[in-house]
Amino acid sequence: MQRVFEALSSSVRRKILAYLAHTELSAGEIAGRFSMSKPSISQHLSVLESAGLIVGEKRGQFVFYRQVEDSLLNTLNGFVQEACPVGRPLRRESAALADERRRGEPDADEPEPRRR
Repeated sequence: MQRVFEALSSSVRRKILAYLAHTELSAGEIAGRFSMSKPSISQHLSVLESAGLIVGEKRGQFVFYRQVEDSLLNTLNGFVQEACPVGRPLRRESAALADERRRGEPDADEPEPRRR
């Protein structure tokens, strides 16, 4: 439980959880939403993962992160973020990204496929 409280004590980590509320994002996509170094974002992701709030999955050269489903803590955090003026817009962005991906529309943050 201590790890969870430590993870949620950071506004950056709470924002990352809001971004992952409805979709998964690569580490690069997450880092692109913050004005800090990629190693710093990687450290925040590591804290969230060790607290059991997110899980990372390596696919090719990218690691994609998503919230752990069926987590009471994520459910409670989502409830609080809906009331939070900072978290609410980020959760909406997450939902919009999820809708785009379901429809198969390209995401501006995704790398363009290589053409030969």
